Amino acid sequence: MALRGWRRWSSLGSAMRGGSSGRLGDTPRYHDLRVALRKIIDKEINPFVDKWEEEGQFPAHKVFKILGQAGFLGVDKPTEYGGMGLDFSYNIAVAKELGNIRCGGVPLAIGVQVVMATSALTRFGSDELKKEFLAPSIAGDLVACLGVSETEAGSDVASIKTTAVRKGDEYIINGGKMWTTSGCQADWMCLLANTSEGPPHRNKSLICLPMNLPGIHIAKKIDKLGLRSSDTAQIFFEDVRVPCKNLIGEEGVGFTYQMLQFQEERLWAVANMVIQLEILLQETIDYTRQRRAFGRPVLHNQAVHFRLAELATELELLHSLLHRAVALYVEGNDVTKFASMAKLKVGRLSRELTDCCLQFWGGMGFTSEVLVSRLYRDLRLGSIGGGTDETMLSIICKHMETLPKK
Repeated sequence: MALRGWRRWSSLGSAMRGGSSGRLGDTPRYHDLRVALRKIIDKEINPFVDKWEEEGQFPAHKVFKILGQAGFLGVDKPTEYGGMGLDFSYNIAVAKELGNIRCGGVPLAIGVQVVMATSALTRFGSDELKKEFLAPSIAGDLVACLGVSETEAGSDVASIKTTAVRKGDEYIINGGKMWTTSGCQADWMCLLANTSEGPPHRNKSLICLPMNLPGIHIAKKIDKLGLRSSDTAQIFFEDVRVPCKNLIGEEGVGFTYQMLQFQEERLWAVANMVIQLEILLQETIDYTRQRRAFGRPVLHNQAVHFRLAELATELELLHSLLHRAVALYVEGNDVTKFASMAKLKVGRLSRELTDCCLQFWGGMGFTSEVLVSRLYRDLRLGSIGGGTDETMLSIICKHMETLPKK
């Protein structure tokens, strides 16, 4: 199916809704979406991944424009702003298909664009803000980034220090952000800042911040262990003035909005990573079937194929948890506990599976010529970014009511 035809067909809105029953990918609707997206990945992304990894950055505006024209940056966004108006499960289908990209950096940046920086804007932003920032982001004309983490506040979002002080009809912003994906290329930031002196969970607001304003300084592009093709910035703000109308939703509710945004972010990340792990597991099976040691294929050793079977079982269980969480979320439920469980599991399984597979690749796995070494580096962020394993455990304990009473 041609990409343009897919967009027209899927934009029928409610007639296309697959609901939350069954496994993602089991219906023709999900299948056609993923086939169309795979064409873009195979033609416009994967042939250039090695080059982008070497250069330390991929051309976000070019890639996002291609994805935007085909409709993949707004699958679950309202049709009046250029989206397809489908439910969140279709966004998860997109995330899974993006797992076929041969690196972690490009899908991460796409995830920031379609979920992490735009979910709160979609749900709570004014019509004016959506026209100015959401619609062009869906079209691929603007690159978005999320400004939450700081040098001393990562998973502990309540500890951020950046301020946005209201003066007349403007906010004056001072502070800085760290670990900002796409920060070197972004046109606007979904910024979380303290807008009052109140309690840390009720004094924060989300603001749409154009990145070309005076006083915004890109301090550096961070040199990272993995995710090489995704630019990550440290950014400082010095008396940056932004109109108060750029506030997303209500003042002082930004922490709550960001926590809701995290639900979608974590589910999206799990969907993307689980496919990368499945691909790596299959490539390891294929390689160990061909690689011979002591007169027989490595795969024929019981210790090897039993271990791969265990990992395949873990992946299947993670799939089931993901699909349950997405089904509940589409039905309007709070899935903080399940999203946190899935995020915890995919981070830990990524570490376990990539390490195990690299071992089975032997010396070849220690080179930069194969996917296993790249994912060994790229997927390590899964236990850190978007909330550490320890933070996920704390959230799960809270929802289980196992924490000590104060």
